[in-house]
Amino acid sequence: MTPRLLTSLRTVVMYVVVCSPSVSAFAQIEVGPPETVKMRLGPVYLDPTISLSNVGVDNNVFNEATSASPKSDVTLTVTPRTDFWVRFGRTWLAGNVHEDLVYFKESVDQRSANNAYSLAWRIPLNRISFRPSIEYTSTRERPGFEIDTRALRTELDYGGQVEVKWLSKSSVMVKGIRHQVLFDQGAKFENINLHDELNRVSTSATASLQYHLTPLTTLSADYSVSRDQFRYDTLRDSKSTTLGASVRFDPAALIKGTATVGYQDYRPDDPSTPGYRGTSALVALSYVLLGSTKVNVNALRGVQYSYDINQPYYIQTGGSVSLSQQLFGPIDVTGLAGLHQLAYQNRVGAVMVDSSRVDHIKVVGGGVGYHLSRDARLGFNIEQDTRESILTLHEYTGLRYGFSVTYGGG
Repeated sequence: MTPRLLTSLRTVVMYVVVCSPSVSAFAQIEVGPPETVKMRLGPVYLDPTISLSNVGVDNNVFNEATSASPKSDVTLTVTPRTDFWVRFGRTWLAGNVHEDLVYFKESVDQRSANNAYSLAWRIPLNRISFRPSIEYTSTRERPGFEIDTRALRTELDYGGQVEVKWLSKSSVMVKGIRHQVLFDQGAKFENINLHDELNRVSTSATASLQYHLTPLTTLSADYSVSRDQFRYDTLRDSKSTTLGASVRFDPAALIKGTATVGYQDYRPDDPSTPGYRGTSALVALSYVLLGSTKVNVNALRGVQYSYDINQPYYIQTGGSVSLSQQLFGPIDVTGLAGLHQLAYQNRVGAVMVDSSRVDHIKVVGGGVGYHLSRDARLGFNIEQDTRESILTLHEYTGLRYGFSVTYGGG
């Protein structure tokens, strides 16, 4: 973050604190547990869930090309999760503990325990609100659509935000985040060491002017700057500036989630790597109609880092839609469709197989479920993933099918 930007953000916050009228809205905002929370132990609120998923067959465990005779295996995943809230006066400490215990019958080296922890302290005062937070993840899940190996890595995020109430429906928010990605020393894909290529630290700062259209809907104009610094391959270092707008819906609203659209100026330090100037987007929305139909929409457009230094990044564009429909009584059906495009960008003078590489990933699936009780569901699911690429070794088709049991999600 530049000294000029730091000075500007401090000036905005101080101006609003000094000049805004006395407002007591922040003291009335509920930042604690939802009404549906299941357990209370004194000042501690707990909302535990547990699920047993992917109890079935994965016919392409390693996302191998058809010509490579893909390996099939029996799998299952056990996922306990607990959200918690602790009240301290008018403030709340909130977080969650999440673990995936992944089992493969034959592919012993693919078994893993993926852990995630998060903690945030929500401090609402008279007209200014603070929210320091930290998140830690240790996982062997695939990092994205490009890298097919389940590479062990840790991710650490910490930062905070300050929101200042301005007039009756407006506020200014300033946020800073530091994100660290560390691959294990032995993590490799196609004989390339991911530890050496992709270990990095990203820092970002965002200033937003927010307008609370309704108690459940917030509009904002956002300006952010970020810096990515790679630990071992400094040719990948970059700066980025994004100007955008977003809409956020409260969890109590009919539509839930956030949608952000902006213009991104991505500038690599390496002069032989072209930059990117264009649209960026991040959408995660859900909608429930008449209590029986639920629609989830997710979309993404933006820069994603590649393991290959000759094509150091790609522009990912795509999204998915899922639908859940209550049929009659305790029975429901689900459907899923997704499409993603990876448009690779080339370093000047680099030798590569295809200089106009664009991969496509398609996801289709569905299932049927039976609600054993309000909080328990038994389901059967099937999903097929397909990737098309000019590089034949990166093309694959994978089919997964099996049962799932969820308790505590309702």
